[in-house]
Parts: sequence; structure tokens; C-alpha cells
Amino acid sequence: MTRSVLTIDLKDDPRVIDAYRRHHRQVWPEVLASLQRAGVLAMEIFILGRRLVMLVETTGGDVRQILASHVASSARVAEWEALMKGMQQPVPGASAGDWWSVMEPVFQLQPAAAGSRDSA
Repeated sequence: MTRSVLTIDLKDDPRVIDAYRRHHRQVWPEVLASLQRAGVLAMEIFILGRRLVMLVETTGGDVRQILASHVASSARVAEWEALMKGMQQPVPGASAGDWWSVMEPVFQLQPAAAGSRDSA
């Protein structure tokens, strides 16, 4: 399993942000099925203002390739993705050609080993 974190901004329009939230309360079944077929095991999208952060767990491989495979899976999925893309814009600092930008991990707290004790 591979976990990736991606980010993107919504357009600076309260109506767009509301529409994005509404759409994600009822994601089209074809989209959900396509994500699973492409190798997405779990996905969460978080929002703060207009910034979105997506956590994606996949069966492995490059998350960009997995998501591209999903988008190309059917006309209905492509329609959903075009609808979402119309509400989004790349974040400042995104690489040329990036839409959702893959974030670089800089810190991770690992669970303490069983039986280990803190020493002061």
C-alpha cells in the first residue's frame, strides 16, 4: 500500500466552494467504482477555506498514473473530472502541468515500539 497527499485550490468564489461540497456529498457511483478499479483503496479530501488536501491510499505505484487511469476509464468519469476541474486551480508553487500537486513529506511520527519506555 502507498499513501500520497495531494493539494489543490478551489476557485475563489463562495458559489464554487458550495457546489464542490454539494457534489462530494453525492459522488457519482461510476466515479467511486472507477477509483476502486484503478487501485485506490481509500481516499479522503479535506478543505480549509478554498484549499483542498487529498489523502489517497493505493495498491502501489505512482498515484498520478493511477488517477490518470481512473480519469480515462469512461466518459462518465471524464465528465465528473471535467466538472471538478472547472472548480479548481493549481496551488501556488505547483509544477508546470500539475493539477493536483503531490506534497512532499517532511515529518512523520512513528508509533512507539511495544514495551519501550521513555527515559528522562
